[in-house]
Amino acid sequence: MVNTITDTNFNFPGQKSIYKGKVREVYTLEDDLLLMVATDRLSAFDVVMPKGIPFKGQILNQIATKMMKDTEDLVPNWLVATPDPNVAIGKRCEPFKVEMVIRGYMSGHAAREYKAGRRILCGVAMPEGMKENDAFPEPIITPATKAEMGDHDEDISREDIIKKNIVSEEDYLVLEDYTRKLFQRGSEIAASRGLILVDTKYEFGKTADGEIVLIDEIHTPDSSRYFYAEGYEERQAAGEAQKQLSKEFVRQWLISNNFQGLEGQTVPEMTDEYIETVSERYIELYENITGDAFAKADTSNIQERIEKNVLQYLNSL
Repeated sequence: MVNTITDTNFNFPGQKSIYKGKVREVYTLEDDLLLMVATDRLSAFDVVMPKGIPFKGQILNQIATKMMKDTEDLVPNWLVATPDPNVAIGKRCEPFKVEMVIRGYMSGHAAREYKAGRRILCGVAMPEGMKENDAFPEPIITPATKAEMGDHDEDISREDIIKKNIVSEEDYLVLEDYTRKLFQRGSEIAASRGLILVDTKYEFGKTADGEIVLIDEIHTPDSSRYFYAEGYEERQAAGEAQKQLSKEFVRQWLISNNFQGLEGQTVPEMTDEYIETVSERYIELYENITGDAFAKADTSNIQERIEKNVLQYLNSL
């Protein structure tokens, strides 16, 4: 098996603190800089799987970097540099405590809610008579509160976010506007690659000077769901499952092995062979989403490589 990076404990010059999320580790540096390491950890149903997926961190980091560059004319973002395939450095922000989830199609969590007979999701009405994977008349925004590691994100309505002062109304209107603009651009990029951007989530923060910016990942297979456009209509008409590009295939594998992150459930064993297939699927995702061939980084000693590249960058400032 190829080496993976599932945990880091760097001590960079000017380092103030470290925060470990589900799959990313964030180092706060002096001069209002943040350094984000995309690890090879895999999270599903808000549970981190016991083994890393080769190249997953590199894939997520490089897709997010490319997509931030492809949307920076619409929405400002936090990114300053990517000194290593697994590392992004940007402006320190105070993150908003909500994830802005936007759905163009009734899939995943929305479909599960719909099947359970619920027609309101995060305060937004879902029309009657829809089938799983049908397009909504227009994209709907269904926010979630941001959970700490090990906890579950929870659905929340726009009204509750404002009422509970999680985000001010003024700021929330900006988040909604940015979310719709990013989803529109993401959908156009996906269409140019023969894909449909089904749903995704965006996270935002506020810089020291009060600017609202896009942070974290964007349009990656971890934060988004994609369908192949070719054959979409035919599959819907025939009531068949859609061919998709996302980590939904991992979720489905877990469900088939009786795991949905619920109390008392145990994560099924992920064999080396299965992990290799997941890695291959992530590489396929990368190449389809970006249109570029994936160049595997040197994994002989990932920690050493990251440290060397980061130090080189910081010394150049």
